[in-house]
Amino acid sequence: MSVHQFSAKLSNGQVKDLSDYHGKVLLIVNTATKCGLKNQFNGLQQLYDDFKDQGLIVLGFPSNQFLNQEPGDDDQIQQTCQLNFGVDFPLFSKIKVNGKDAHPLYQYLTKEASGILGGAIKWNFTKFLIDRKGEIIKRYAPTTEPEEMVEDIKALL
Repeated sequence: MSVHQFSAKLSNGQVKDLSDYHGKVLLIVNTATKCGLKNQFNGLQQLYDDFKDQGLIVLGFPSNQFLNQEPGDDDQIQQTCQLNFGVDFPLFSKIKVNGKDAHPLYQYLTKEASGILGGAIKWNFTKFLIDRKGEIIKRYAPTTEPEEMVEDIKALL
């Protein structure tokens, strides 16, 4: 299996097959615009700007499962990310990342890359680095700053 077997709805309502990203390096992140870690949007956008021409795509998956830190609808989230953080990497429709109603992509990610404390996503801005074949290479803690991932990203590009 790989992440390329999944699809998800973009914030504009269009369904996106992740197989469209075959051959790209992906950084999949669950986001929240009201989280204390929200300044990571700036670093994620910087990674995207620095490496998109070499094949990196950052994919943002808003989730409201952690202390109601993403209460807005998809349009509000998109506007906040663009206006406050200059985000132009793909943002998806708000999803659940934990529990029985978790998006199938996140069920797969948390099963295959369980993390230090077990499978569940512990907080906003948990990151998964995916290689060009769609395989999970590494899971990063929410507190891992985007710039700390540069060498791992470069190694895959």
